[in-house]
Amino acid sequence: MKKAFIELSIRGVFCKVPAIFIDDLAIIILGKFLKTATIKDEWWLEGDIICDPYKIIDILKNENIGADIFVFSQKLPSIEPKYNFHMEWSSVAAIPIISYSDWWENYLPQVTRKNVRRAFRRGVVVKRIEFSDRLIEAIVRLNNSTPIRQRTRNVHYGKSFEAVKKDYSDFSNRSDYLGAYFKNEMIGLLRIIYQGDIANIMQLFCMPQHNDKRPANTLIASAVELCENKKIKHLVFGQYIYGRNVKAPLTEFKRRNGFVEYLVPSYYIPLTGKGRIAIMLDMHRGIQFFIPDKIMHLAFDVRKWIKRKINRETHSDNP
Repeated sequence: MKKAFIELSIRGVFCKVPAIFIDDLAIIILGKFLKTATIKDEWWLEGDIICDPYKIIDILKNENIGADIFVFSQKLPSIEPKYNFHMEWSSVAAIPIISYSDWWENYLPQVTRKNVRRAFRRGVVVKRIEFSDRLIEAIVRLNNSTPIRQRTRNVHYGKSFEAVKKDYSDFSNRSDYLGAYFKNEMIGLLRIIYQGDIANIMQLFCMPQHNDKRPANTLIASAVELCENKKIKHLVFGQYIYGRNVKAPLTEFKRRNGFVEYLVPSYYIPLTGKGRIAIMLDMHRGIQFFIPDKIMHLAFDVRKWIKRKINRETHSDNP
């Protein structure tokens, strides 16, 4: 085991965090009052990441690394719990890939099919792009097309070429980049990372000025077609339900594009007395867990209203 500090991108900014290395796994420690140990890049690593969790847990406990809870998850298609630890279900959005026609006919609502057709009618073309400086330059232009992305501050707005290249360098050897083009300008990008027979969408974003052409819908359609050709079994796109916000706009976007919810086991193992108490009292779920549903839903509605207002003001200032 080796201790070190490693760079990690948090909300688009690289910073150094404490980590230890066990069997080629980098385990990072995050948090302030309640510190959590997690596997760096767990979401993007290939295969069954942890072969012997008991060994790792023993090391984490004996070495006193300063973490209170160790967290790790299983991955699709492994949805049956394997271990007798404290377990909670994680919501994952994925498309089961049988064929493109199966997805088109059985998972897409009519409105999304129309959007995909509209993109092609309005001149949007999707191409696979090699990882290169030219691609990074196009991504810089996409990042700088709006300071607001998905109704929140775009943390990549104004980033330099070097910073963007650093963001995209990891896993480039097992990634595909799909660009949506209109009149030879890239107006949208979808990045896929392959993990055996699973494909994981790492980035999907488009210029808001071209939303009328529905580039996001046609990028997902092209990704499904690509996955069928590569005999991928699931196309994953992050979470399906975000906490208790079942009405999140991104959840609705995924549903309309044929993603369905899979529940995957996540394990929470206490490493200290504080960690045991936190799990017993559900403190590891964060303060939002203790807020009543009515207040939480009201907060979601207020936040959506504020984001819409900011979005309108931003676009009115950028003719």
